[in-house]
Amino acid sequence: QVQVVESGGGSVQAGGSLRLSCVASMSIFNINYMGWYRQAPGKQRDFVVGITSGGLTNYADSVKGRFTISRDNVKNTLNLEMNNLKPEDTAVYYCAATLTGVATTWGQGTQVTVSS
Repeated sequence: QVQVVESGGGSVQAGGSLRLSCVASMSIFNINYMGWYRQAPGKQRDFVVGITSGGLTNYADSVKGRFTISRDNVKNTLNLEMNNLKPEDTAVYYCAATLTGVATTWGQGTQVTVSS
C-alpha cells in the first residue's frame, strides 16, 4: 500500500502564496488518482483538486485560477501551488492517493493559515 507525507504548510497573509508537497512511497506513475483535500475547524473534509495517472485534473470552483496541481515523477511528488490565498483557504490540507482496488491512503495533513 502506498504511503504519503505532506509538507509545506505555514502562515501567510491574504494574497500570499504557499506550495504544498506530497511525497509518495512508490512511483506516482502507478497511482491511479492523487488529490488534495482540506478540512477547516468544525467542518467536513472538502475536495480541492485531483489528478489521474493520465494527467487529467479537476479543481474545486473555489480554487480555480488560484491553485495549480503538478507532479514531479522523478521525485514521486505531488505539488500544490497556492496563489492569492484567502482567509477562507485556512484549513488542514491532506494528500490522498488511490490505487485500483485499494482503499484511499491519506497523509497526516499540513496546516495552512491565511490571515486577513
